[in-house]
Amino acid sequence: MTTLPQAHAEETEQWLTRVEKVTGLLAEHRSRAEEDRATSPEVIDALREQGFHRMWVSRAFGGAGVSLRTGSAVLQAIARTDPSAAWQMGVQGAIGRISDYLSDQAACRIFCSSHGLVVGGINPTGQAVPVPGGYRLRGRWSFASGATHADWLVASAVVTGGCAQRSTNTPARRSTPAHAPPQVPAQAQVPGSAPTGSAPIRMLCVPRGAATFTDDWHALGLRGTGSGTFTVDNIVVPESQTVDGSLLRRPPTARKSRGYAIAYYDFAPFTTASTVLGIAQDALRAFRQLALQTVPARATETLAGGHTVQATFARATALVRASRLMLEDAADQATERGENGGDELSGVIRLAAAAVGENCVQAVTMLHTAAGASALRSGGDLDRCFRDVHTAARHITLAATNFEMVGAHLFGDTLLMRR
Repeated sequence: MTTLPQAHAEETEQWLTRVEKVTGLLAEHRSRAEEDRATSPEVIDALREQGFHRMWVSRAFGGAGVSLRTGSAVLQAIARTDPSAAWQMGVQGAIGRISDYLSDQAACRIFCSSHGLVVGGINPTGQAVPVPGGYRLRGRWSFASGATHADWLVASAVVTGGCAQRSTNTPARRSTPAHAPPQVPAQAQVPGSAPTGSAPIRMLCVPRGAATFTDDWHALGLRGTGSGTFTVDNIVVPESQTVDGSLLRRPPTARKSRGYAIAYYDFAPFTTASTVLGIAQDALRAFRQLALQTVPARATETLAGGHTVQATFARATALVRASRLMLEDAADQATERGENGGDELSGVIRLAAAAVGENCVQAVTMLHTAAGASALRSGGDLDRCFRDVHTAARHITLAATNFEMVGAHLFGDTLLMRR
């Protein structure tokens, strides 16, 4: 593992201090967020005040431009208190990468001139018809985490009709898409993954006022993400507020304002994996506290005194620690090789994210099982961790299919977006 430079260590410490400033508020509002199925405006305002929603946006566009390591540590820390809040900040961080693919003027209009979230739907379930100066957009996008707190929405759409032509500069490189908590259906297209001869994908940025919202987020976990559905019907989006989806598989073009020399699809897995890791870290804390205090029915000692429970706790700890080290290593490699890492780097990142998802689900499930009936208390921390980690792990960037595709690549095949 690469040694974290002192400057990055200091940066991480400074940002973790910001997390401490909002931890009390996050804990206070967490139950309300689960009941309302959306994070409260007070919490979103506090997170924005600390700059978490722009921490992975270029300084040229009003962001902080923090390192991958720092941003990951911040999401883990937030997730240890409120995974739903961390998930939304992660989605914002990932979609914020669109700023490096837009023109400077458009990126500043969307990110510098607004204070709300910039999130949306990355599964291309809309249609964009070319018209003079832009695209006429309509469609419906589900799993739009944080959309009710957004100033701008990014909507992915298939370009149809008009003079639609697939970009001739589509790179061969492939990697992983992002953002909705559940994994997108296997039959669904993902941005930039359309086979040769099919319609291209476009990412379009639309103001919140152009959309209507449906409150249909009823999930097992991550209940506070407000991941409902938004609809856009027959609006024209200027060309300048759109991005060719095929370009997101490679680093953005070098320019003075560029925040990161890392491809969009190589950046996104860090947001989901970091949140899942924070959930597992909190599960370790919750289980330790529960095991030290709980005496099972007809037992004479606490759960923590049992040899089987001790071994389970140690194994779960090992899984979580290994996940953190693997994610840090992937972050360092992405930082060092983002410009020209190619499929090899994409494979490293996707393998790390999938392994973090699998390890953390296994660790939390082991702890939940070892706690017995004590884990079933409604509103208990361990129960919440169990629900949240299983929901978060459904995300496509953490899906087990990544093992298959990376494995095939290790044997010499092309790294596919999706089988």
